[in-house]
Formats: sequence, structure tokens, C-alpha cells
Amino acid sequence: AREAVAIANAIEPRAKSAYYDSDGDRIVINLKSGATFSFPTEIAQGLAGASPEDLAEVEITPSGDGLHWEKLDADFSVPALLAGVFGTKAWMEQIKLKQTSEAR
Repeated sequence: AREAVAIANAIEPRAKSAYYDSDGDRIVINLKSGATFSFPTEIAQGLAGASPEDLAEVEITPSGDGLHWEKLDADFSVPALLAGVFGTKAWMEQIKLKQTSEAR
């Protein structure tokens, strides 16, 4: 089991830190690899419409592979976020429809 964790830590993206950027209304994740990833809160299920105070209370799971907001009861996998998954299939369809209608 320890070997599997060591392999996962070496090849899967892990968060070193994460914070809410209120100026850009974005969640910023600094990865252990040195890369940085951010996304707008409005596209994330459970974060859209949340207060800046609640968004700022982001926690990183001990393994670094997840983000958690206790008050918002929201959890995200770092690898899923990097793959562009910000919620359930139904949520992602709503986001896709919204983006398509805004593009017109």
C-alpha cells in the first residue's frame, strides 16, 4: 500500500497550496510539481454563488489530491479539476449550455 501511495504521489498531480483569489474570483492551486492551476468559482458545483469568506476556507486533503470546503460541503479531486471536471455530469451539461449560449 505504501508503494502504491509513493507511485501515485510521484505521477499524479498533488496540491501544495490552494487559495481563493478574490480579485479574480478564482480558486488557485499551486501543485507540488511547481505548476499553478486556477479556475473561476462560478463553474464549480458547490462554489458558484458562495461568499468570499466561505470560498477562502479551502482546505487541502492530507494526500494533496483533493480540496475541501467544510461550510460549503464541497469536495473536488485535483486530478479531476485538471481534467476539466467541475461537478456532476448534469452540472457540467448546464455549464456547457450556458457557455454555448453566451458565445452566441
